[in-house]
Amino acid sequence: MAFNIDLSGSGGYNPRARKQGRLLALPLIVWLVVFFVVPLLIVILISFMTRGSRGAFITFPLTLENYERIFSQTYFSVFIDSIKIALITTIICLVTGYPLAFFVATRKKRWVQQFTLFLVILPFWTNFLVRTYAWRIILGNEGVVNSFLMNVLGFQEPVQLLFTDFAVQVGLVYGFLPFMVLPIYSIVERFDFRLVEASYDLGANDWRAFWRVVWPLTLPGVIAGCILVFIPAIGSFITPELLGGNRGLMIGTLIQRQFGGTGNWPLGSAASVVMMGIVMLSLIIYVFASSRRKQVQR
Repeated sequence: MAFNIDLSGSGGYNPRARKQGRLLALPLIVWLVVFFVVPLLIVILISFMTRGSRGAFITFPLTLENYERIFSQTYFSVFIDSIKIALITTIICLVTGYPLAFFVATRKKRWVQQFTLFLVILPFWTNFLVRTYAWRIILGNEGVVNSFLMNVLGFQEPVQLLFTDFAVQVGLVYGFLPFMVLPIYSIVERFDFRLVEASYDLGANDWRAFWRVVWPLTLPGVIAGCILVFIPAIGSFITPELLGGNRGLMIGTLIQRQFGGTGNWPLGSAASVVMMGIVMLSLIIYVFASSRRKQVQR
């Protein structure tokens, strides 16, 4: 297939090139429609249906009862707790990941930088489920932490770390910290530190140089990292299930339980739709913040 590319810079309208572009995009469009739009519409339809009886998962009539139950005190508190846990996870990842990204990006020797970056992405080489099970061993009553507390610090009995909110928080931060480090690292690696030197020449101290120069220029990586951490954290179900037990109920766990065994498919679909709404709201905030930043820069 020949491509007609205008290299003259005239920007003229080329119907043939535009038609070829549409043909190239057709497989992607079909893929998105079949594997994203259609399943999404099915989930939305099921969320308005009624739970069946005698082994039937769903049935008519259409109803809003599932959304009423989702926004009741019983289930809506799960959404609030999930948002809170996801926000805390995002904040902890930002506080720890921001200086870590600077440390990796500012290594003068190239091999040191590549090695430290390799250590950041090394956990991705192991299955997430296996890594989560490893935390069960570390935080268990006979695990590494309690063995240290009892044998070294003299604790008389093990501390209950597993199946607590603390264990869930540790597992989420450990699992999603690289998603915060990598976007910030990509921004800091291209950062021109001569701007910081110029701010010093104009009388700024370290704190003022950071807030007026470094922070605004690295903000795109921070926003991208926060989105990449918050969205999967709010929908996580493996970590709360394995590390939190009965106390690890989050949105993802709630949805998973409704679609398994004798669960309630319409209720699980309604919870999925509400969670997708929260995710879409996060993306809208990200797009709005990015557009405002670009307008300020102009």
